[in-house]
Amino acid sequence: MNPIAELKQVTKAYGNFKAVNEVSFVLEPDKIYGLLGRNGAGKTTIMHMLTAQLFATSGELTVFGEAPYENNRVLSQICFIKESQKYPDNYSLLDVLELSASLFPNWDRTYANTLVQDFQLPLKRKIKKMSRGMHSSVGIIVGLASRAPLTIFDEPYLGLDAVARNLFYGHLLEDYAEHPRTVVLSSHLIDEVSQLLEHVIVIDKGTILINEDAELLRGRAFTVAGSAAEVESFLIGKTVISRDPFGALLSATVDGTLRAEDRKQAMAKGLEFGSVSLQQLIIHLTNGKTERKAADL
Repeated sequence: MNPIAELKQVTKAYGNFKAVNEVSFVLEPDKIYGLLGRNGAGKTTIMHMLTAQLFATSGELTVFGEAPYENNRVLSQICFIKESQKYPDNYSLLDVLELSASLFPNWDRTYANTLVQDFQLPLKRKIKKMSRGMHSSVGIIVGLASRAPLTIFDEPYLGLDAVARNLFYGHLLEDYAEHPRTVVLSSHLIDEVSQLLEHVIVIDKGTILINEDAELLRGRAFTVAGSAAEVESFLIGKTVISRDPFGALLSATVDGTLRAEDRKQAMAKGLEFGSVSLQQLIIHLTNGKTERKAADL
């Protein structure tokens, strides 16, 4: 099956600064991706290159097997919803929906109207007079109703309350099940979207830190806590993400799978184990403090 998008050693440089540095990954058909990382990590630069709003300095980037730049065959199959989506000042929501119907070949007018009702938006109100949350809802409606084979959401829910965000997640999963396509979610609400994601790509300082199946990532790390001496003994030979001492006690986060025999022996010594959320894992891995091996210290 041909990939939806493919990047090979892609770099975007501004003078001596490399916003994206030799990044390679593939977006496969009909999968929900999380493009995650800290602010300034390079996520938006990558999304802008995928959607032909920026040129790569070097490397090869194809979308639907072709270069996306000035290529209507490719661009008509992409819907990119930015966190600060701009519309003409005189546009109402009705105008935005009419424009979207002309831009996206798979546009579903009936579904768009259903979403308008569910998000309780006024069709005739000017976009510029809408609140930030309502403005975000407009972008979500366009992204979902476009049914574009490649749909990209860049922080689409700024200003939305938890109820509205859950409404978005529910609609996304429901419509994705009925109309599969490739969806890319860029979000800082990692724990909130983690259950939606099938594959996770983490960008840090312009390079890929993680490019893995989401299910594998969920069991990639664990915490261990107990007396400092026993925890230190347990950590020998393991990759330690973080250490949090508290008096004579120590809690540590370990990058790796907890083996049954390790668990049994450690629990006999009074050690306790816990899971690590996807958000915690990414925070630990992007804070620049991960230790290589406890035995190497």
